[in-house]
Amino acid sequence: MSESAASIQKKEAAVPEKGERTRERRVYSPQVDIIEKKSEIVVVADMPGVDEKSVDITLEKNVLTIYGAVEAEMPENQRLSVLEYGIGDYQRSFALSDEVDKDKIQASVKNGVLKLVMPKKEAVKAKKIQVTAQ
Repeated sequence: MSESAASIQKKEAAVPEKGERTRERRVYSPQVDIIEKKSEIVVVADMPGVDEKSVDITLEKNVLTIYGAVEAEMPENQRLSVLEYGIGDYQRSFALSDEVDKDKIQASVKNGVLKLVMPKKEAVKAKKIQVTAQ
């Protein structure tokens, strides 16, 4: 396998330091893009197989955790011969700074792509100060 193909393989998520997994399934760490704009921070996570019913987002003590459950679809009267794509859930956590307005976070999912929009607090936004001549 080439180096470029190896770099896009799914990466298994680490087991939380103070806990164990309750489901015997693989859990992957989804790849994300984080875009910071003047008024908001946008996180885009690739989570194939996840829809709005199977994703769970929690915010506790400034830690935002995304979790997506994926169920493998197997057609009736067929069995799996080869599995090249790992099936499993997704989990990733982010520490949020105080500049994020935690009450206004919005989440949406489309075609297995989760998008979080986290507006910045008004006090954090840069303000232009008018200069006048005397």
